[in-house]
Amino acid sequence: QVQLMESGGGLVQPGGSLRLSCAASGSNFIINTMGWYRQAPGKQRELVATLTRGRSTQYADSIKGRFTISRDNAENTVALQMNSLKPEDTAVYYCNAGAVVFSPFKTLEIWGQGTLVTVSS
Repeated sequence: QVQLMESGGGLVQPGGSLRLSCAASGSNFIINTMGWYRQAPGKQRELVATLTRGRSTQYADSIKGRFTISRDNAENTVALQMNSLKPEDTAVYYCNAGAVVFSPFKTLEIWGQGTLVTVSS
C-alpha cells in the first residue's frame, strides 16, 4: 500500500506565499509522475502542476510564473511553492502520484487527502 500525506495549507493574504509538501510512504514501490491538483468550491478538480521522475514539468496557465513544483526522488516527496497568491487560488489542493508497486506488480494512481488553501484579506 502506498499513501500520500500532504501538509502546508492555510490562510494567507493576497500577494502572500505558501509552500505545500507531500510525501509518499509504503514499501516496494517507485513513484513516476507526482503533481498537484486543486478543486475550488463549485468547480471541477483541475491540474495545477506535475513533475515527472525525469524532471519534465507541466503547469496550468493560471499559475505559470507564480508557482513552482519540485521533488526529491530519493525521498519520494513533492513540493509546491506558491507565490503571489490570489483569491482565485483558494481551493483544496490534492497531491497526486503515479506509482509502480512490486511484489505483486501493479500500477496505482494515488491521491492525498487534500489540504485547504485560502487566500483572503
